[in-house]
Amino acid sequence: MAGSAGTLWTEKLFKVLVIGDIGVGKSSIVLRYVNKRFDERYKASIGVDFALKSLEWDPQTVVRVQLWDIAGQERFKKMSRVYYRGAMGAIVVFDVTNSSTLEAAAEWKQDLDSKVSLDSGRPLPAVLLANKCDMTGRDRGLVSSLDRFCEDNNFMGWFETSAKDNININEAGAFLVKQMMLCDTSLSSEEYHRDRIKVSQASEESQSQSLCCWSPRF
Repeated sequence: MAGSAGTLWTEKLFKVLVIGDIGVGKSSIVLRYVNKRFDERYKASIGVDFALKSLEWDPQTVVRVQLWDIAGQERFKKMSRVYYRGAMGAIVVFDVTNSSTLEAAAEWKQDLDSKVSLDSGRPLPAVLLANKCDMTGRDRGLVSSLDRFCEDNNFMGWFETSAKDNININEAGAFLVKQMMLCDTSLSSEEYHRDRIKVSQASEESQSQSLCCWSPRF
């Protein structure tokens, strides 16, 4: 659509899946990202919930992110092919205080890759969130293994996050949107490989540090 000064605007709409086991904080992450708030009262998703985030990506581009928050119960995974259709990216969440949810995250990612891909046949851009990093029970050994885990499971990168304390939620969202924009504009493999992006990781004191994720392998 045209801007007030005759500038042409581009609108992008991306469907993003939010997946992971029950209780890892998917709905809280969506609530924090879209509505900038946190609710202590936990309510398990049933089926799929929807939310829309609008971003002014640059002066000429508006990005609308349609988030599909898919329930973590096993029975809903059986319907995942229907939910996944048309997706352009994914957020996979696990609870950093519960190692079994990381194993489940690998299963969700495998399920995702087996059922949906980009038009080019490449996997959807996906980011891994190690959620609940504000909690004292977080497993530092688990966190130290995430670079290798992401490489083995074809994630673009990972973040320690806290929906409660608003740690790295917007940063993770911006990272994923950038990956989807790169895919959408069909950048060459060489250009994509050169685009190394800093990923924020929470420190022991819940402050942000930067680490460089490996270059995407698309």
